Amino acid sequence: MPIVTIQQGPREVAQKRELVEKVTTAFVETLGVPAESVFVFVNEYRPEDWGSAGRLTADK
Repeated sequence: MPIVTIQQGPREVAQKRELVEKVTTAFVETLGVPAESVFVFVNEYRPEDWGSAGRLTADK
């Protein structure tokens, strides 16, 4: 059972839907697993909740 966790900034539901479909398809085609066994979790973070290079993303 593949489990995929995607961490990203907020996106539209339609974008997340497409992302989950394509990630699932990649596992099905590459590993030969059934789509029902692929779990994709999307964790979204607001710009004020993460940073890089010592700065909050909201401050860039």
